[in-house]
Formats: sequence, structure tokens, C-alpha cells
Amino acid sequence: MSGSSEPASRPQGPTPQPMKIGGSRFAWGERTFVMGIVNVTPDSFSGDGLLGTVDPVAAAVAQARSMVAEGADILDVGGESTRPGHHEVRTEEELSRVVPVIAAIRAALPEVPISVDTTKPAVAEAALAAGADLVNDVWGVSADDSLARVAAASGAPLVLMHNRAEPRYDDLVGEVIADLAAAIERAVRAGVERERLIVDPGFGFGKTPEQNLAVLARIGELRVLGRPILLGTSRKSTLGLVLDLPADQRLEATLATTALGIAGGVDMIRVHDVRANVRAARTADAIIRGTWRRPEPTRGGST
Repeated sequence: MSGSSEPASRPQGPTPQPMKIGGSRFAWGERTFVMGIVNVTPDSFSGDGLLGTVDPVAAAVAQARSMVAEGADILDVGGESTRPGHHEVRTEEELSRVVPVIAAIRAALPEVPISVDTTKPAVAEAALAAGADLVNDVWGVSADDSLARVAAASGAPLVLMHNRAEPRYDDLVGEVIADLAAAIERAVRAGVERERLIVDPGFGFGKTPEQNLAVLARIGELRVLGRPILLGTSRKSTLGLVLDLPADQRLEATLATTALGIAGGVDMIRVHDVRANVRAARTADAIIRGTWRRPEPTRGGST
């Protein structure tokens, strides 16, 4: 029996219209996009914070260049750790970390979209002025719409990530979807176009390890929201608990979640290890989205 070139069935839901982020067009559903993480912090949970280096700006630019060379479609710059127990960073300090790095990356890689990972409107505004193209809000479901208003004023796309102060749920996935749906409506009321919104289930945020795994297992249900889905599982503590491994040994676990997330309908993955995740994503895309085509054989002989 011959094989089939038909892609595997995917979770049902509307495919969002393409979105322009910076100078790049993101055609959702055609392939999985990869967001590379650039941490300008001293206390990143994954041990990749650049603030302890001699020249953090130069180190960030070098990392950005490497990630783009490895296949990153967009770079996410953050100046405050969001790991459990992290120390809150003052606005002035976060500005001093993030703005010079974004400006330097924009100068070095003018065509590459840049995201700023922050919860502070002043930081988001300054980052956008320095060259960022997207705002990534880890408290996108909060009642405060300040970041949404900053994004609306600039026309920048906005990531709304799910989060809660306490991991208490009666209907885990149903409440995650409801919280994100409410966040979408709040952002739209603040002036952000619905077509400029991305949702993130918040793996590792406001959920127990068991709940993180359960949300990932049912990630396809978020497609009912009609927005692109960003998934950030890279090196997270839940993966460490599953395998009893430290952050620097969680690559294989991350790759598993990348493949499973794509099978569930994820549109973008946020990762530390770009090359390996790009390869995993391309393989998963070939299976799930049917993107791979056999290369044409080369013909030998003289012309």
C-alpha cells in the first residue's frame, strides 16, 4: 500500500489571517514560527541571563545573531525574570537593561522582528521607541489594560499570556480559555485590533506541574479563540520535575513539547535552544502540516 502525502488531521478552529510583525509577514498555519529568548537578567531560571557578562549589550547582539542564523523568526528581549520567587525590578533598572539591547539588536539586525517581554507600560513604550515590534505581556489576563493601550497607540501586536496568582481551577482548560477570551475583549476595547493579538496558555504560570501538562495535552482547544497560539515550555521547571533534571539538561523534554504543541495547533514556540527546536518544528510541520516536499533529483551528464 503506497504512502499518503496528506498531512495528519489537526485540531479544528479558524486559521487566523496573516499578521505583520515589524517587516515580516507571519502566515499562520503555513509553518511553525520560532521565537528566540534573549534574557538581559542576572537571575534567569535557565541560567542564560546575560547581565553578568562583561558587556551585556554586545553579548545580546551576538546571541541574537546566532539565533537568527539558527532559524529564529523573532527575538524576545526581557529584562526581568518571571521565575517563581524572582525579585521585582524597578522600572528604571528594567529600562536600562532592555532599551540599549533592543536598540543594538535593531541596528545589527534591521529586518528581524523584536518582541519586548515586560509587564510595565513605561518599559514597553520605551522598547517600542527603541525598535521593538511586539509586546509580550505575561499578565495579559489581568484587569489592567495599560500594556494594551501602549500597544494600541503604537499599532504593535500584543501577546496575551494566561496567568493566575493561585493555581485554583474548577474547570482548568475551560477557565484558561475563558480568561483569554476576556483578555482579548479587554484588549480590543483598549484599542488593539483583534487581528493583532496572540494568545499564550501560560505554561508554568499560575498552574501546578500537573495542570501545565494537562493544558498542553489539550492545547488544541485554544483554537476556538481564533487567534495564533504562542507556546513557551522551554527548559521550564515542570519538565525538570518530569525527568528530575536541571534546567541545562531539559532540551529533549522541550523538543517533545514542541512537537506535541505543533500537533495540537500551536503557531509559534518561544525557546532558548533555537537550532534544535527549529529542526523539531520543521519535522513536526512536515508531518502535521504537510509542508515537506521531496527535492527534485539532480540530473547528471553534460549539457
